[in-house]
Amino acid sequence: MPVRLACADFAFPLLDHDKVLDLIALLNFPGVDLGLFEGRSHIWPSQVFRDIPGAARELTSKLEDRGLVLADVFLQTAPEFFSLAPNHPDPERRREARTWFRQTIEFALECGCRHVSAVPGVCFEGVPEQESLSLCSDELAWRVDEAQKSGIIFGVEAHVGSIVPTPESATELVRRVPGLTLTLDYTHFTRSGVPDSEIEPLIAFASHFHARCARPGRLQTSFKENVIDYARVLDGMSRVGYSGYVGVEYVWIDWEHCNEVDNLSETILLRDFLLNHGTRS
Repeated sequence: MPVRLACADFAFPLLDHDKVLDLIALLNFPGVDLGLFEGRSHIWPSQVFRDIPGAARELTSKLEDRGLVLADVFLQTAPEFFSLAPNHPDPERRREARTWFRQTIEFALECGCRHVSAVPGVCFEGVPEQESLSLCSDELAWRVDEAQKSGIIFGVEAHVGSIVPTPESATELVRRVPGLTLTLDYTHFTRSGVPDSEIEPLIAFASHFHARCARPGRLQTSFKENVIDYARVLDGMSRVGYSGYVGVEYVWIDWEHCNEVDNLSETILLRDFLLNHGTRS
């Protein structure tokens, strides 16, 4: 089947959100990956959660007007990864993080979206790594259960700085938590010099996919400098029967050199490659 494409709304933070949705529709992406990032996206969780039905109606109307569908709601509870991490050692912080997740599930349901992504947690100074991992597993298991009750698939992104920074640790996490899936992004491993062959087995655990260009030392780079073999990625998806969206996910932030490429041009180049190869597969 042809690849199902989405585009991240947070790829274009200098435009207002209506213009971002106009642009995504103009680029012929059928799906939108919504960044629900506190303090740094167009739509913040703290704003949405004041009136979830109202916020969902407003967003859904904008999407429908442009012929778009919501492919994923990606929750990040703070501009950094620590203060409301799922495995925060403070029980009160964990309870607050659970509340935010439960509200995200409600928002996704109201929008008709069946996939939610989040970050998995981090290691904390003074807490043994295995203790952090055990707490992470428990908290993510609770999230899987909450999502499944609502018919939503939940995926975590193994990312730079997370508790699962390698393909091996990401594999261990999903095996520890039945029902957990990955919102898979090769670039977080490619940046560290991990070859495609070691990342590829993670496709079997993926329910959503983030695609952009990267090379060793750079989380995000141009199509010209890219070392990820996306033809091989799509072939791997075909072999395992992957049925989720492939979200083209450039970001423009002053972190990991992610403000040094032309996001619009690179989005178009990668979109065309994915479409052309996906149609042939």
